[in-house]
Amino acid sequence: MDHYIDIKIKPDAEMRENVLLNKVYSKLHKALSSLKSTDIGVSFPKYKVLLGDVLRVHGTEIKLSELQDTEWLGGLVGYCELTPIKEIPEGVTYRTISRIQANMTEAKLRRLVNRGTISPEEIKQYKAKMFNRGLDNPYLELESVSNGHKHRRYLVFGDKTAEATTGKFDFFGLSKTSTIPWF
Repeated sequence: MDHYIDIKIKPDAEMRENVLLNKVYSKLHKALSSLKSTDIGVSFPKYKVLLGDVLRVHGTEIKLSELQDTEWLGGLVGYCELTPIKEIPEGVTYRTISRIQANMTEAKLRRLVNRGTISPEEIKQYKAKMFNRGLDNPYLELESVSNGHKHRRYLVFGDKTAEATTGKFDFFGLSKTSTIPWF
């Protein structure tokens, strides 16, 4: 992972920054899925409390060229400013960016109710605990291709480290073990 592309989101009156970032990220996920790519990672270099207006895509020059050749942004290209493929600067730190999931969800509660393994009183307790344990991590709101339902993909940013860790990324460009350059 020695190269990257920055995608700067350019919102307008029709498309807010977070909505546009969600759409761009969804398109990237589809492109990574169709390429079966496990060696492209993502980062959000402007992340503070919100994810920011830049999506950085990391990989080798060959893999990033292959991704760009698919013209994966489609009609969203007008809402984005893409840099050419660049080399990672020297002296960067590294970190993981991965998904975090709540262990108490509405879907899990429905399954418990359908199986009959939870009483009406326990349902109230479950809901109270669920709302008290909500995630306050940054997230992307994505739409499922298969059923059209929206879901949130919460992200957790690992600690910065001086050493890179190699491995595989999922089709969302995330990994619990593989690091991306952070600069």
